[in-house]
Amino acid sequence: MSDFRFLALVIRFLKPVTWIPVMWSFLCGAVASGGFGWHETIGMKFLLGMLLTGPLASGTCQMLNDYFDRDLDEINEPNRPIPGGAMSLKNATILISIWSVLSVITGYLIHPLIGLYVVIGIINAHLYSANPIKLKKRLWAGNIIVAISYLIIPWVAGEIAYHPTFTLSSLLPSLIAAGFFTLSSTGTMTINDFKSIEGDRQNGIRTLPVVFGETNAAIIAAVLINTGQLLASGYLLMMGQTLYGTVVGLLIIPQFILQFSLVRSPGTMDVRYNAIAQNFLVAGMLLCAFAIKAAKP
Repeated sequence: MSDFRFLALVIRFLKPVTWIPVMWSFLCGAVASGGFGWHETIGMKFLLGMLLTGPLASGTCQMLNDYFDRDLDEINEPNRPIPGGAMSLKNATILISIWSVLSVITGYLIHPLIGLYVVIGIINAHLYSANPIKLKKRLWAGNIIVAISYLIIPWVAGEIAYHPTFTLSSLLPSLIAAGFFTLSSTGTMTINDFKSIEGDRQNGIRTLPVVFGETNAAIIAAVLINTGQLLASGYLLMMGQTLYGTVVGLLIIPQFILQFSLVRSPGTMDVRYNAIAQNFLVAGMLLCAFAIKAAKP
């Protein structure tokens, strides 16, 4: 195999499309810290943060998911590197080991506590995908732990990176906001389950679409998404950040409109919904971060 083909294979294994939410959460935490300016985007700390939350930590978790879900992917995504035969289990194990070490080191270089968060994220990935626990097959538990890893952990990491003298009270607004958006993210994780419903059903994976059916699962997902964002909006209003809170609430409207087509046809509209509607959700996250920054003394 040529170097170029091997590099392309590794990139497929790392699944870059999944990096974006984690990188965005780190950015939101950095903004909320009050110590981040846009000039920081060319600074070493920010570049390390993007490297960590993107190809390193997120990539590690995606490789772990592919490794442990290879039997499911034979049904749902047979062209993925492992079930497709392009990546051997030995090579996958080597890559996962190297990426795990690099992720922890990079996190530690930003802040020692972030190195610990990376370890927690990797543990969460094992809990989600690996038997015998495999939270993915335990209805709500899998989506919740992924949402925490995608949102709360990188958001708080961004806060700590640019506010290294943090206290629990200074982190509390970010924890609350990230917690509300974690509820919304649990809904978007449910929508992601539609693409693998057949393999999940055959292998006894109890996702919401498998247990409740596609239509009911889509309704549950929509309620979670809207509720989390409404709670975040209300929290900003309670903080006195009226403009930010109002706009975050209004951003639910286009998502709500798109949810009608999602509920009518979950199996065909899932990708389109996430591609369009999540833009409004993540915009709300960033506005929350600016509101928290503005409320800091």
